[in-house]
Amino acid sequence: MSVGQLILELSIHRGHAMQPIRIGDTILDDNSPPLLIAGPCVIEDEDETIELAKEIVSLPATAKFLYVFKASYLKDNRSSAGSYRGPGLKEGLRVLQRIKDQVGCPVLSDVHSVEEAERAAKILDVVQVPAFLSRQTRLLEAVARSARAVNIKKGQFLSPEAIELAIEKIQNAGGKNILVTERGTSFGYNDLIVDFRGIPRMRGYGWPVIFDVTHSLQRPGSLGDRSGGEPGLARPMSRAAAALPCDGFFIETHFEPGRAKSDGASMLPFSELARLLEEVHQIFTLTRRLELEKRNTSEKLRQV
Repeated sequence: MSVGQLILELSIHRGHAMQPIRIGDTILDDNSPPLLIAGPCVIEDEDETIELAKEIVSLPATAKFLYVFKASYLKDNRSSAGSYRGPGLKEGLRVLQRIKDQVGCPVLSDVHSVEEAERAAKILDVVQVPAFLSRQTRLLEAVARSARAVNIKKGQFLSPEAIELAIEKIQNAGGKNILVTERGTSFGYNDLIVDFRGIPRMRGYGWPVIFDVTHSLQRPGSLGDRSGGEPGLARPMSRAAAALPCDGFFIETHFEPGRAKSDGASMLPFSELARLLEEVHQIFTLTRRLELEKRNTSEKLRQV
């Protein structure tokens, strides 16, 4: 049996053996609601970014999740040198602090260098390591030393098994409260594919696995100077991930994706967010109940 097959078997037979992690004032564990990480790709207009955070929090469906607001202060991985990259570290962190103060939710953003990690961690409840940097040892170690919680985006070039090495780098540097996010795998040129087998395999390592709904639907560089996407598939892909289940969902959303300055082609319109959340929560709840029943049955059999 291969390593991947062994991990998959362990995750299936042991059920959901998740390490509890703290995000802000909440705990994500076997008994908690699923995590929701949602917001725009990048901070654009300050007031609109804050308004979007307020609108997401006000959705009745959001209350069924543990919610973290997401927005990048800097997009360092853009197709074109002329693409909008965000307000930068200082201004971006100021906006995210306003959201923490005014909206009252934890915040997440991504870092790109060792120099950014410590400054960002003073504000961010979750520091994210971008997919293309998920093998950068010094960056992972710097984040581990300073962040309260870490979200590792699995690189498009990595197998599910390879992410364990990134987790080990975080742990060896003293990091705790680790999330792993699946965002699709490179599939030839200008496309991604999600191998849903990877989610239970990565859950076998004991940390929560989040499904990145919108980045999984990207078509990188397919529009020449920017990436395309297929946001119309967001709901069925989310339902599939919820049925495994994953432990949460990462969704980039915008009031009007057509005028977004980054990743507009794959972002979910805010008007469609509530329906998606209601659907995936129902499926997640059913799957979690079935998983718990299976685990309880296994425990009783071991005691016989």
